[in-house]
Amino acid sequence: MGTSTLNQKTSGEKARKWVYAKKPSGPLLKKRQFVGYSLIAFLFIAPFLRIDGEPFLMFNIIERKFVIFGNIFWPEDLYVFVFGMLIILVCIVLFTAVYGRVWCGWTCPQTVFMELIFRPIEYLIEGDRTQQMRVARQPKTWKVRQKKILKYSIFYLISFFIANIFLAYIIGTDELLKIISEPPSEHIVGLLSILIFSFVFFFVFAYVRDIVCTHICPYGRLQGVLVDDNSSVIAYNYNRGEPRGKKSRKEIDELGDCIDCNLCVHVCPTGIDIRDGLQLECVSCTNCIDACDEVMIKLDRPTRLIGFYTTEELKDNKKKKGNTRAVVYTSFLFVLVSIFAFLIFSRSDVSGTLLRATGSTYQTRDDGTITNLYSLQLINKTNKQMEVELVPENPEYGIQVVNPKLNLGRGEASEMNFFLILPKEKIETYKTKVKVNVVYEDKVIETLNTTFIGPVTN
Repeated sequence: MGTSTLNQKTSGEKARKWVYAKKPSGPLLKKRQFVGYSLIAFLFIAPFLRIDGEPFLMFNIIERKFVIFGNIFWPEDLYVFVFGMLIILVCIVLFTAVYGRVWCGWTCPQTVFMELIFRPIEYLIEGDRTQQMRVARQPKTWKVRQKKILKYSIFYLISFFIANIFLAYIIGTDELLKIISEPPSEHIVGLLSILIFSFVFFFVFAYVRDIVCTHICPYGRLQGVLVDDNSSVIAYNYNRGEPRGKKSRKEIDELGDCIDCNLCVHVCPTGIDIRDGLQLECVSCTNCIDACDEVMIKLDRPTRLIGFYTTEELKDNKKKKGNTRAVVYTSFLFVLVSIFAFLIFSRSDVSGTLLRATGSTYQTRDDGTITNLYSLQLINKTNKQMEVELVPENPEYGIQVVNPKLNLGRGEASEMNFFLILPKEKIETYKTKVKVNVVYEDKVIETLNTTFIGPVTN
């Protein structure tokens, strides 16, 4: 086991092992930075984007209003969210079964913020791993305290900014700007929410750090259940590396490629030794791969002593030609995501519930027509006023609205009663299926099904 952790003691008791990760470098880090900084940019920009006046993304739990890609979803659209949650669950299972814990190292907000924002600032102020460990052992001088104060001040300012962004996803940017621009006394709850979020983020990134990945997050625990011998995970190729040890030119053929430099341990953000095998604490950040490849290049040895391998590959000591399961699972995930996207973009702007009036039957009017009474509830799911019209699909039917309220407000639910009217001679069966269209600006936006009953003339 390497020495990437330093035992610190408090009040005579052994405290947590603090991880001092060495500053990483390498081609995989650059790729991870591209992915991570792109996600950060999207996270900061998305709440301010507008589509038809609505946020690009918003999850307003308070008002039970959710906006995805500019489409508003209300509690009535619960089926979409249930399907979305199922997709997320399936993604976790299938993606982890094929690719291991890549999500954690490349796209998880905890890792992205910690490794691409907070830790680089720490390197800039306090130096690399060696300097940080040396300072940790020394008495706390004023110069050291100044650096700590500077670092934690910057950490809190960034946490405060992140808290504002996260709050924008909940209450919207308009409300957030009001909290920022108007007197604090008018937005006590909003201000307290920002301060609480800020403190939580600061505490996580300044102190909790790797504990989130190793102890708090349940995903790491699931990995042990979801990963099998055919999963592609970051692993040490012991067939090449063992027996490890420092070697002279004469010992090159006697020892393995691993020179036991411990760089793979030093750069690990969770402080593990990947050479001990797959561990729950591994977040697949690829820092160890970059560090090991750099050493192998200097020794003029093949790279990827540490790389993405399956257990079966290491057992057989040969590269597999293909992974059929990876292709099948990935294709299945693509199909699920496509269905979810279809549900989002094909959703009707208005939903309705059409029921026959309780306890009612058909009525015969003086002019010889037959009427049925119905109860209708319409919900406007858009961000605009809508003046709709009810039109029977069969032109032989007439319609008479009892208490018309066909002007639907933004996100408003409206209830109304109406009669369907049909001449008695047009009735062929006791019960007939009927469709009623909800029309807005000469376009059918919803079709409701019901039945019409009446006396049979023949």
